[in-house]
Amino acid sequence: MPGTLTAALVQKLTKVNRLDQNDILAIQQLPIHSKRVAAQHRFVRDGDRPSESCLIVDGFAFRSKLTPDGQRQILSLHIPGEIPDLQSLHLHVMDHDLTTLTECTLGFIKHDALRELIKMRPNVAAALWRETLVDAAIFREWIVNVGRRPARARMAHMLAELHERLALLGRTLNGSFELPITQIELADCLGLSVVHVNRTLQQLRQEGIVATERRTFHLLDQAKVEELGQFERIYLHQRPSI
Repeated sequence: MPGTLTAALVQKLTKVNRLDQNDILAIQQLPIHSKRVAAQHRFVRDGDRPSESCLIVDGFAFRSKLTPDGQRQILSLHIPGEIPDLQSLHLHVMDHDLTTLTECTLGFIKHDALRELIKMRPNVAAALWRETLVDAAIFREWIVNVGRRPARARMAHMLAELHERLALLGRTLNGSFELPITQIELADCLGLSVVHVNRTLQQLRQEGIVATERRTFHLLDQAKVEELGQFERIYLHQRPSI
């Protein structure tokens, strides 16, 4: 069971880091308490002092902040194999919320177990440190996306990024990927109104470059989506040399 819980994490880390078999075994043997939770479950709250970090085993989650008047900004989307609150190992008070976007399996790992792992396995410590740096690179790109790109480009960039991240895990097929997200949630990701999100999706459909079907997005012309979104994949650092 532990090996199953860490499968996406191991897959993600070994794609872009140099881990030996003992490193992988140490990750697989982490003591993890798993829990199946419903969509829209806030599993980390702004102001929490967590004693464990949370691995997304299956499903999608998001990081967000609320303004005093209740306006929500989604800061990032998270996919299987990611530990979005890894920084809580060193930053003891959380300054944002983490919420499940869909029904998820979450794996909770005590901080003491993670500290022991990174002390004993330097390669794993470097890999996890690299993951937090990639997170920061994604945050920077999302700031540019929301702050400087027009609506069509914002949407295209976000879809291109998610396709690229999910492709690393083998979760795309011919430009299509599952992303069960509402237009309200898209609006909070992109800093747009729901009406503007709806209009933008209609435009992309009419141009024949994106299609949607229930829980699935289809990038019908991936090159055009990337061009429209000004998407340069280098910031995802998905090759060991980058």
